[in-house]
Amino acid sequence: MKPANAVRSLLLSMLIAAGAAAAPAFAQVNFNINIAPPAPRYEAAPAIAPGYVWAPGYWAWNGDHHVWIRGRTIVHRPGYRWEPDRWEQRDLAYYRHPGRWERDAGHKAVKVKKEPKHWKNHGDEHGRGSAGMHGKGGKNDN
Repeated sequence: MKPANAVRSLLLSMLIAAGAAAAPAFAQVNFNINIAPPAPRYEAAPAIAPGYVWAPGYWAWNGDHHVWIRGRTIVHRPGYRWEPDRWEQRDLAYYRHPGRWERDAGHKAVKVKKEPKHWKNHGDEHGRGSAGMHGKGGKNDN
């Protein structure tokens, strides 16, 4: 086998293995936990830039105990509100519901009208063009 083909085979094998390892990351796994999460921690939300919202921190399960995941800013989706992560108790077990976007019933879409192209005169307010533009109507025309 040529060295170039061996390298290609090795790279292809590595890509296939990496893809197979990453595929389970997209699956959602539900399991129940018999240990209640601790009370939520208080986090002071920082100043939020326009177009962002605050996703508060939450307790996640780490296989054998809860770990705190800090709050973070996320890009706002117009017409939606962020529903934070939460735990639900059913009988003797606890189930985590991950944060998600929920449609905001009170949201009213604002339609922005675009100016028709013929409204743009590329010059002064009377549509005569600017000074010296293509030799028509400019103060430097002779």
